[in-house]
Amino acid sequence: MPRATDEAVENERQARAIRRLLRSFRSTDSYGLVLLMIIATYILAVSLPARWGASVVLVVQIATVRLSLHTSRARRGVLALANVLFALAAVVAVGNVFSERSVLTSFVFGAACALYAVAPVSIVRHIGYRRQVDQETMLGALAAYLLIGMAFAFMYRFLGSAQGGPFFGAGGEGTISQDLFFSFVTLTTTGYGNLVPANNPGQSLAVLEALAGQLFLVTAVAKVVTAWRPRAWREPSPGAEATPEALPED
Repeated sequence: MPRATDEAVENERQARAIRRLLRSFRSTDSYGLVLLMIIATYILAVSLPARWGASVVLVVQIATVRLSLHTSRARRGVLALANVLFALAAVVAVGNVFSERSVLTSFVFGAACALYAVAPVSIVRHIGYRRQVDQETMLGALAAYLLIGMAFAFMYRFLGSAQGGPFFGAGGEGTISQDLFFSFVTLTTTGYGNLVPANNPGQSLAVLEALAGQLFLVTAVAKVVTAWRPRAWREPSPGAEATPEALPED
């Protein structure tokens, strides 16, 4: 009888863990929803036509980054900077829809890169203050990693549409789909070699991205793996997180 009771308790805990994970994908205070929006941005970026599709993607990015900053409890200074970027990005997105000038498309990708460069910093800072690794820590680390890869991808697209020669040399100027592929292959240091930047600054940025990807894995992800406890996914403690405001100033 006690054994059956223990199994029932364990099954209930597992059920609660699953329900908590599902709730995280629709809560504005969870990185689960941030992760879903990043995936949606990726799908839109590789599916929509390059011209007006870039503006649609940028609008989704504004919402994604705003949600990321809200979830990571970004500081006022970061929020102020982000609000300026949001306003500029919105102007560029609208202008690109009604303008025939291709230069605005370049600015759209530049604005997208700037937005996605802000969010990972705030997320890593937020999860770094968590005393216990739980579901939110894992989702936050994954969201930050994907944001870094997409930030570099949009920077490559900006360079490809703004510079004189083709970004990938014999591979051509490239598309947003190819830039995303190249970015994540570089971030993970897989390196298939089918796409290679023809010259600088693309080559230097690719090196920087590879280094950033490895540093992220040996710092943020290493912290998560080292402190990971299976029970933390099921029963997060009330004091699982220490916000920056609660800590003494240096």
